[in-house]
Amino acid sequence: MIGAPQPHRRRVRVPFRWPDPPLQVVLVHPEIPPNTGAIARLCAATGTPLHLVEPLGFRLTDRALRRAGLDYWDAVELHRHRSAEAWLAAAPARFHLFSTAGARVYFEAEFCPGDALVFGNETTGLSDEWLERWPDRVLAIPLLADRVRSLNLATAVAAALYEALRQCAAR
Repeated sequence: MIGAPQPHRRRVRVPFRWPDPPLQVVLVHPEIPPNTGAIARLCAATGTPLHLVEPLGFRLTDRALRRAGLDYWDAVELHRHRSAEAWLAAAPARFHLFSTAGARVYFEAEFCPGDALVFGNETTGLSDEWLERWPDRVLAIPLLADRVRSLNLATAVAAALYEALRQCAAR
């Protein structure tokens, strides 16, 4: 019956081999609080450290950010970096850049435990400086470009992170 209350369903926890060390998600200059909040919730659900590279387009106390992350913020391993250079100084040896300008589809990449998945902001993505400095690391998520120019940042992070997790678990 439509609209009838559903009985509470018990969540089934699927056994999964999480990568060790964990993957990392890096957001370079994120601008939209709800996107970052949703990504933080995703990171909490997957045990993935979240790196925020300043400047941010919001404050971490922003209500929309907190609401999107719900009550999962305590479960997020959050790292703030004052600049891209500061993150790069601490970056793992292996990192992948995601951009609509990528020449390789992310399915073709090989992800390993400890890798960082790096995403630019919602308006401009990663700068040309990043893309030109590491052209062999730039990956794209396929889409029908005649219909949309890009995915929502939280959607892109989820697609990439779960593909990387799938590959790591298969090893």
